[in-house]
Amino acid sequence: MAKESFDRITSDLFANEVRPGRPKSNPHSRQVQLKLNKQKQTLRDKKNGLKRIELKVDSMLFEKLNKLADAQEISRAELINKLLHAQLN
Repeated sequence: MAKESFDRITSDLFANEVRPGRPKSNPHSRQVQLKLNKQKQTLRDKKNGLKRIELKVDSMLFEKLNKLADAQEISRAELINKLLHAQLN
């Protein structure tokens, strides 16, 4: 039986691992945690009816968006969403 890095259920496979410091609160490696979290985020967004759009802009526009978002105390994504709604209505 192969040993997977994210399979921590079978404790006898990992009995000889000695780890210094505080015990891990999550049995998965950081890389696996990031992958699982991204999958969960995608499912949450899908459930909430959100769609992903990727957009490339020049650095000057990017900085303007950041400053405007900071001034309004919202995220850049929320600002872009707000601007698109205003333009389309």
